[in-house]
Amino acid sequence: MSITRSSVRPIGISLAAIIASALVAITAPTAQAQTGAPTRVDGQQTAVKTRNKAIVQAAFEKWRAGGDVFGELLAPDIVWTIHGSGSVAGTYYGLEDFTRRASAPLVSRLTGPIMPEVRSIWADGDVVIVRFAGSATTTSGAPYRNQFVWILQMKGGRVVEAEAFLDLVAYQQVVENNEPRAR
Repeated sequence: MSITRSSVRPIGISLAAIIASALVAITAPTAQAQTGAPTRVDGQQTAVKTRNKAIVQAAFEKWRAGGDVFGELLAPDIVWTIHGSGSVAGTYYGLEDFTRRASAPLVSRLTGPIMPEVRSIWADGDVVIVRFAGSATTTSGAPYRNQFVWILQMKGGRVVEAEAFLDLVAYQQVVENNEPRAR
């Protein structure tokens, strides 16, 4: 059997038609996307994102006003990871572990709470990212300033997982060069 040019063309055209149809089916936007009508899932995700961002924003505003927000914002079984190198870098399991081993060594050497100044808050579903500056005065009277990025995984309005990025050298200098406050 010999294949002639005319017998190949219909197969080539059919193959091209199949490929073109597949590409259109894969890449063509849906009718909802074309009309701009949000889907129910889009609406739910937007509501979750908006709610989580508002919870974190309100917590930072309360913190800035002098309130203790961590007990209500952070879940008791939170997993908190501080990235970097240094004695405080690592993963902490539970609010008590995080407070005792990561937070207390720093805040006990400050005359008052760290004052946050939020630069940006972004939210995508259950993830909220906060970039902020923090400042306080050490027990020796020196200023403490740091920049933070926290990535917060929310569930039921509370942070269940957190990743923190900060200048660990500044943290360590406060811990090593200042006496803890008297209790």
